[in-house]
Amino acid sequence: MTSEHKTAIITGGLSGMGLAIARRLAKDGTIVFVGTRGAGDADYARSVLGADADHIHAAALDVRSRESVDAFVDHVVVTRGGVDILVNAAGVYEEAGVIDHPDQVWDDHIDINLSGTFRMIRAVMPHMKRASWGRIINLASVAAHHGMANNAAYCTSKAGLLGLGRCVSLEGAAHGITCVSISPTWVETEMLKRFIDADVQSTGQTLDQVRAEYAKSNPQNQLVQPSEVAELAAFLASDAARALTMEDFQVNAGSLW
Repeated sequence: MTSEHKTAIITGGLSGMGLAIARRLAKDGTIVFVGTRGAGDADYARSVLGADADHIHAAALDVRSRESVDAFVDHVVVTRGGVDILVNAAGVYEEAGVIDHPDQVWDDHIDINLSGTFRMIRAVMPHMKRASWGRIINLASVAAHHGMANNAAYCTSKAGLLGLGRCVSLEGAAHGITCVSISPTWVETEMLKRFIDADVQSTGQTLDQVRAEYAKSNPQNQLVQPSEVAELAAFLASDAARALTMEDFQVNAGSLW
């Protein structure tokens, strides 16, 4: 049921859900390669990975660039002989209303969240096809299903992942390749912690009060943890998930925002 001895690529793998998934897959014996723009700094990557630095490999990756994507994937293939698992966790989030919406905010969301995912899938699928086995997991969001004021770029980019995943599922089905997405609600990542800190500064509330407000966004009254998303990803990357494809799994704690 595990992904032992397989090879995984995780984009955005030095923070938040990407890092949690990297650690979880490595725990199963998967050889993990994480790629982020910041991973070009080896000292920084090792400081983040800590004890995992010896068995999680980090290298610079810019999903906005086809050249960077292809070079990263080629390196993994030369090193390991192929790619079995791809987790697309790289992403950006910035709020803006539709009226006077900055072009740069829109372009960044589409280019990183959606097109970056496409570039990674395009690069790994030939290797998965040759191996007749592959698992592709895209980190979407409940925002892929539900709109939110001042979030047009983010919601659109995440909704696009669902359409992309359906096409990839159909093209990969005959070759043992699955493609699914995970759509969490608020997850207690570094990004959410930055939002909480900003709210503390702007509202004068305490850290605990602001955190509690975010927790109230779902009936369980608890923030989802990156490790919970990672457990689901580990299952979806396993042999046991063969029949799970063209599906989106919402980790919403009972709430759809």
